[in-house]
Amino acid sequence: MKKNNVNEQRRDFLKKTSLGVAGSALSGGMVGVVSKSAVAKEAEMKTVVTAAHWGPLGVVVEDGKVVKSGPAIEPAVPNELQTVVADQLYSETRVKYPMVRKGFLANPGKSDTTMRGRDEWVRVSWDEALDLVHNQLKRVRDEHGPTGIFAGSYGWFSCGSLHASRTLLQRYMNATGGFVGHKGDYSTGAAQVIMPHVLGTIEVYEQQTSWESVLENSDIIVLWSANPLTTMRIAWMSTDQKGIEYFKKFQASGKRIICIDPQKSETCQMLNAEWIPVNTATDVPLMLGIAHTLVEQGKHDKDFLKKYTSGYAKFEEYLLGKTDGQPKTAEWAAKICGVPAETIKQLAADFSSKRTMLMGGWGMQRQRHGEQTHWMLVTLASMLGQIGLPGGGFGLSYHYSNGGVPTATGGII
Repeated sequence: MKKNNVNEQRRDFLKKTSLGVAGSALSGGMVGVVSKSAVAKEAEMKTVVTAAHWGPLGVVVEDGKVVKSGPAIEPAVPNELQTVVADQLYSETRVKYPMVRKGFLANPGKSDTTMRGRDEWVRVSWDEALDLVHNQLKRVRDEHGPTGIFAGSYGWFSCGSLHASRTLLQRYMNATGGFVGHKGDYSTGAAQVIMPHVLGTIEVYEQQTSWESVLENSDIIVLWSANPLTTMRIAWMSTDQKGIEYFKKFQASGKRIICIDPQKSETCQMLNAEWIPVNTATDVPLMLGIAHTLVEQGKHDKDFLKKYTSGYAKFEEYLLGKTDGQPKTAEWAAKICGVPAETIKQLAADFSSKRTMLMGGWGMQRQRHGEQTHWMLVTLASMLGQIGLPGGGFGLSYHYSNGGVPTATGGII
């Protein structure tokens, strides 16, 4: 009986998703990727269920070749990335075989390096390629030691442990003599360095305040240099894009959404949010202008700062210009960031009088002295005194991997 119930649940799941496409032509989403002619060839085709960075996928295979792909679970917002499996597999730019630069193949390890980028490529067998790699690694280690090999191999990989190319490469490198790696990543490199000193954790990849709490308690959410409609279409492993659904729920509640961004992003347009254009790489001056206004008007939370932070007094001296002779007023900030002084002052009034969640993106820390942006965002949130209150404070990962979506901690099949 139990087994039958499980099978019924599976069939019910297939009916409710685009995976039911294997036997019939449906409408909408992936849900319509199978044409009537394809249905007639049902015996020659099948739908494979899989997943990628852009979500759970249904991939239609006909005569051994991928012909279509689409969402296995219909997303809140159409995700074009879920339709490109065939393009990826059969792209003319895909490297299908081991290829070696002609000059290198003729003289391994001693070739003319000025030919890199303009030399011809020669196809070799896998055995030849593996021998080349082995011999060159051995040569470099013999001549320079393990410090002569950099094996960062940073970047995306196919979902799943087996296809984690960086992990497999570095395991091999460790087993064969060691290498030089790197710390952090390109996505949040500056934030990862500063946040442990400010918060005790890198924070950028931590779970966020639950969206349920935000929906119930937040009056304002601020998307600061964040474009979740774009960035939530992917995830480190696989996304179901639930985060986008919560943004739409917040919009439907009629509460305020503010986008602070040099350009009016897709998210800002979709959510019909208030757009505050800011000059690129000037988020810190804007935050300082808001912070100065809070102090000037006595709206900063002195009790919170005294009880939960350290070092604020030193920061305030800089903020008020006591250390460099330049008060960081709204007027001073406006000349740098391009946001009118009156708007800056209004933001200070709104943030301090309403429960506000500052949702910081990662793009603004990818600059010289980028650590200052996230450090200042946390400082501003501390001055507002809403950290720890339901729906208040800050979050640095609402725009990625469904940050804030409730998660289960129990075992999952």
